[in-house]
Amino acid sequence: MQKELLLDVKNLSTHFSTDGGIIKAVDNISFQIYRGETVGIVGESGSGKSVTSLSIMRLIAFPPGKIVSGELLYHNENGIVDLIKIPDSEMRRYRGNKISMIFQEPMTSLNPVFTCGNQVDEAIILHQKKTKKEAKQLTLELFKKVQLPNGERIYKAYPHELSGGQKQRVMIAMAMSCNPDILIADEPTTALDVTVQKTILELMADIKNKINSSIIFITHDLGVIAEIADRVLVMYKGKIVEQGTILEIFENPKHPYTRSLLACRPPLGKRLRKLPVTSDFMIEDADGNIIEKDVTINEIIHDVVVPASETEQRLTDLQKLEPILQIKNLKTYFPVRKSLFGKVTQYVKAVDDITLDVYPGETLGLVGESGCGKTTLGRTIIRLVEPTEGSISFMGKNILDLSVKEMKPVRKNMQIIFQDPYSSLNPRMTIGNALKEPMQVHNLYANDKERKEKVIDLLQKVNMKADFYNRYPHEFSGGQRQRICIARALALNPKFIICDESVSALDVSVQAQVLNLLIHLRKEFGFTYIFISHDLSVVKFMSDRMVVMNAGKIEEIGPADAVYNQPQKEYTRKLIDAIPSGELSDIKSRLSTA
Repeated sequence: MQKELLLDVKNLSTHFSTDGGIIKAVDNISFQIYRGETVGIVGESGSGKSVTSLSIMRLIAFPPGKIVSGELLYHNENGIVDLIKIPDSEMRRYRGNKISMIFQEPMTSLNPVFTCGNQVDEAIILHQKKTKKEAKQLTLELFKKVQLPNGERIYKAYPHELSGGQKQRVMIAMAMSCNPDILIADEPTTALDVTVQKTILELMADIKNKINSSIIFITHDLGVIAEIADRVLVMYKGKIVEQGTILEIFENPKHPYTRSLLACRPPLGKRLRKLPVTSDFMIEDADGNIIEKDVTINEIIHDVVVPASETEQRLTDLQKLEPILQIKNLKTYFPVRKSLFGKVTQYVKAVDDITLDVYPGETLGLVGESGCGKTTLGRTIIRLVEPTEGSISFMGKNILDLSVKEMKPVRKNMQIIFQDPYSSLNPRMTIGNALKEPMQVHNLYANDKERKEKVIDLLQKVNMKADFYNRYPHEFSGGQRQRICIARALALNPKFIICDESVSALDVSVQAQVLNLLIHLRKEFGFTYIFISHDLSVVKFMSDRMVVMNAGKIEEIGPADAVYNQPQKEYTRKLIDAIPSGELSDIKSRLSTA
């Protein structure tokens, strides 16, 4: 049976004009989309995958961007239309109606001053010419289809009143409102918990089958692609370097960049000393040509597999030491409702009676879904949030008894790396000054000249150049900004660092580099980490022990490998089952039951 062609992309090029010259964001790419299939576009930030989707939607801002050549041939019941050549007024009939898009960040994609219901209504009224009453009924039906609980409440709610997963479902409902032929999903699950991610992926596949549409699914994670895609396009620096069926890409990847993406994600079946990175598979010469290294994934990881006996011995040795951090019966409650006379009648129990020890040189992993209390626990430990009751003993001193002034020298040894490196750096302060500032506050080193030398040394430790000293945060990529935040955390030579979702928004290849860096620094300086993440595979790679949190309480605690391999609680098993495995056996199983 011949497949029905929906979109034929031919020799598409989209360029951006900058002060430094022309950037070829999309460079002469060609591919096809057929009805009923899911095509994954995978690559790192800057590879051109999002610009490809925006080009298809004709949403490239001019200036500075422009589609400079190519054809976007959309096949419909009335014939073939080149979406590049039609005027904007005609393109609006296709955009949102025949070709729809789910954007990466639902909070910034939804209008904060309109209710979620009104925003979905608007799309239905615009494209389907329905009355307000009819649009509301269709919106409530869509909310039911995307498994949003209490549709009437969601209809009246504003975006800030919903969780990340709920906002993403509203975006899916809006994108599906006109039964489009093609749905473009741009990183729709990147910052979501693995359990929510799994639900969203299943939901999108189910809706696609019901309305017989096609999906272009954009992500940097081949593990996610393995869960949903039929075919895969791998993009690198604006070009498609490899494309094929999901089995071809995972069973026999041809391009070294594809192999590196497959290898970068922490494996679940074994523990490695360091993760493979792109430079293990290929390098670029001065002209930008790729030079492939004659090496396989198995050859790279052969010498870095950690024996189970070594992992067990390390943990035994750590637990013989006096704990650097002791938490007893810690509670952090937030008031959410008060009586007429101002008495608090209801609390959110974000941290609810937590007791645990952390040993010097240990990495304690903290994993759980959004809202489980892991970030609040991390912030409470360093007193960015004041607890309701309990005790926190750091290096033998109960820090809850200390005044603000007395806490200052303690803070020198307790640092935190926040989730979003851009918002945690002052955009008006150069990187050099941002790293030098904590040294000045704590009167480290004799003068600013010595401090500058230390800053340059820190930059080099996190694989950054010395001449970055006078640059501003916006001049760096996400991975580079995260390295800068790590360098700032190291500026005071701390003994204890909390990493709060510090790699969750990074590309898998950049994530691997940052995780390797954290492991190296722990070995060099003897740091103690609490590593917070919703990604259990990353936590397992980093951690000696793992704590699983749920609803403010510890659900399960133990050696990281034991918690993963023999989970004792149903909640832990649910988290593990939701991890995209990327294993060939799982891909074949999915395809055989499709």
